Amino acid sequence: MQPTVKRLTPEDHSRDSAGLTYVYPVVSRRAGGLSIGINLNPNNACNWRCLYCQVPALQRGSAPVIDLPKLEQELRSFLHELIYGRFMQEKVPPEARVIHDIALSGNGEPTSAKEFEQVIQLIGKVKDEFPLPDTLKVVLITNGSLIHRVTVQNGLSQLAKLNGEIWFKLDSVTKVGRLQINHTHMSLARMRENLCLAASLCPTWLQTCVFQLDETPPGQTELDAYISFVDALLQDGVQIRGVLLYTLARPSLQPEAARLSKVSEEWMETFAARIRTLGIPVKVSP
Repeated sequence: MQPTVKRLTPEDHSRDSAGLTYVYPVVSRRAGGLSIGINLNPNNACNWRCLYCQVPALQRGSAPVIDLPKLEQELRSFLHELIYGRFMQEKVPPEARVIHDIALSGNGEPTSAKEFEQVIQLIGKVKDEFPLPDTLKVVLITNGSLIHRVTVQNGLSQLAKLNGEIWFKLDSVTKVGRLQINHTHMSLARMRENLCLAASLCPTWLQTCVFQLDETPPGQTELDAYISFVDALLQDGVQIRGVLLYTLARPSLQPEAARLSKVSEEWMETFAARIRTLGIPVKVSP
């Protein structure tokens, strides 16, 4: 297989850059290398609608039926090209020529796929066929809204055996903030319950996007609520690995795009320092 893609950059996370249905490569600023993306939502459907989402023509819904044989073939062929072909030399910047992870992200909520558990098993099977770095992770990027499903929990248990990590979206812990940012009515109690379940099954990081809305960064009420929520988790013994704090890197494709802008690095570092006082690591991607 010879994927036709232009030279990759952290600013381009196109899901069809390799001309495949499910598998796509990206240079990830947060991962720090090449990330092999797996898109279980090629129908651009998600059960949330985040203001900063870069998915074109985003619609409410779930993942379609996953063609597992096709996904397996695409992943196997693409890994073969990365390891034995010219893809790294021709398409990836020198500083990013390491396969950092396989990431379930894509154009919607990956755990909405009914075949989620089988997908994790498939990744483990194909991954074992190649001489990949021992440090390679399998990452699930999720809004966490469906972790109460038994099949999702089974998948997360399998994920943990693959040097897996969960990046659990936590942009706001207030009702107003979550409705405004993520367009979700899911209660904080359910979100906390799902987060605790996730952390009990697989290493889990909180993934928090911060940005300015109408040139205004998150207010003190939002920040105080966030700190109190995370502190309470830690006091209750919930094993959170840390916080992935990031701001906008690429333009939103949602109607509110013109109202969004990055927060400053100074603002992010100030907030990160406050989170670190709770005793957990914070990785900042400005």
